[in-house]
Amino acid sequence: MVAKKQAPFDELSLVEARGGSADDDGRPRRTGTVWTASAHIITAVIGSGVLSLAWAIAQLGWAAGPAVMLLFAVVIYYTSTLLAECYRSGDPVAGKRNYTYMDAVRASLGGAKVTLCGAIQYANLFGVAIGYTIAASISMLAIKRADCFHAKGHRHACRSSSNPYMILFGVAEVVFSQIPDFDQIWWLSIVAAVMSFTYSTIGLVLGVMQTVANGGFQGSLTGISIGADVTPTQKVWRSLQAFGNIAFAYSYSIILIEIQASPRPYLLCSDQLQQTRSRAPPPSEAKVMKRATMVSVATTTVFYMLCGCMGYAAFGDAAPDNLLTGFGFYEPFWLLDIANVAIVVHLVGAYQVFCQPLFAFVEKWAAATWPDSAFITRELGAVGPFKLSVFRLTWRTAFVVLTTVVAMLLPFFGDVVGLLGAVSFWPLTVYFPIEMYVAQRGVRRGSTHWICLQMLSAACLVVSVAAAAGSIADVIGALKVYRPFSG
Repeated sequence: MVAKKQAPFDELSLVEARGGSADDDGRPRRTGTVWTASAHIITAVIGSGVLSLAWAIAQLGWAAGPAVMLLFAVVIYYTSTLLAECYRSGDPVAGKRNYTYMDAVRASLGGAKVTLCGAIQYANLFGVAIGYTIAASISMLAIKRADCFHAKGHRHACRSSSNPYMILFGVAEVVFSQIPDFDQIWWLSIVAAVMSFTYSTIGLVLGVMQTVANGGFQGSLTGISIGADVTPTQKVWRSLQAFGNIAFAYSYSIILIEIQASPRPYLLCSDQLQQTRSRAPPPSEAKVMKRATMVSVATTTVFYMLCGCMGYAAFGDAAPDNLLTGFGFYEPFWLLDIANVAIVVHLVGAYQVFCQPLFAFVEKWAAATWPDSAFITRELGAVGPFKLSVFRLTWRTAFVVLTTVVAMLLPFFGDVVGLLGAVSFWPLTVYFPIEMYVAQRGVRRGSTHWICLQMLSAACLVVSVAAAAGSIADVIGALKVYRPFSG
């Protein structure tokens, strides 16, 4: 018998090795590459939160700032690996798939915890949409102000409202929100990921240049000093808020399962290539997602440490809450413009990556509740990736309008970022992944493993509560002197 010649490895080979054009759930085969998967994860991780890290380190100082950042990276990587294990219920290779975070909670925990998880997750996604709208508008405004400072001098007020820019960003999101499926925005994620590296790198380079111009590193071991401008109470609140800012910068586990479940982000790795060539089953999605998480968290931590530390080194206690829009840097103005354009483009994509799970949840619920309603089910047509339906157009537009209006009411970038990070960190990043893992893997109550997991959860709860308190105190202080819609 003549042996058949082995075909070269490609995505089609993987499809054939896994049994055809559909996965075990009847959905399209997961055929994405390592680049599309990494793009989704990096788009979700490296976001506008990087811009507040110099301010966060300034509150904590050289001793605690980098240490806290590394600690968050380790915790979030570890709990994300636990969450990846919950993509399938039962058998890690052939068990029932969970397509959303709520599906995983329902399969592992059930009961009231499902409702609690959904409320926290989708409220947080709503908050992230508000935060991204604020950040994008601030960057658009910063482009105008940078050009003004360059033309009229750094002492000129160059004041302007951010409200028109929030509206412009909202219009763009209304358009992109008409792309109905998560996997169809892979190209937007790749563009957004490139943009995130662009502005992070520019922020890093400007920080290095400013540090060299200063003749050395600014800052101190303990962070911002107590004095005429900062009271002891403010020092405490701001230090706690810094924890929330760092948590927000790393926040992505709330959409990890949605990324894992979508067709394109399925990773192809060297192990898969070897096993596919030998016609052995490829590794489970959990193992692949763990590798993707390791690469993504390691990459973003390096970027975060460099950007945050060099920003603090450049400005010391005066580090702005937004490194590229707080005008610690004025020149070269054109480089600031490029960085802020990159931020806006990135946030257009990141907004969709975070909001698509919320869109899908509401539309699935509506279709199940009113299956015979033409308003819910009727499709108007498609143009490229854009697919219009009466309900999708109405509800997604209303959602974007609402987030835009709330952003115009609360345009406090640093405070909103800190509060979002604090509120979501413990329940979504730590508590539910640990509880689902314990239930699914049958970790015995009272065992050493169980006690360590519970100690981790309790410690993170304390951090979340403290960070939320610090952020709320700052928001209250800001609201005392702010007039709504004043921009």
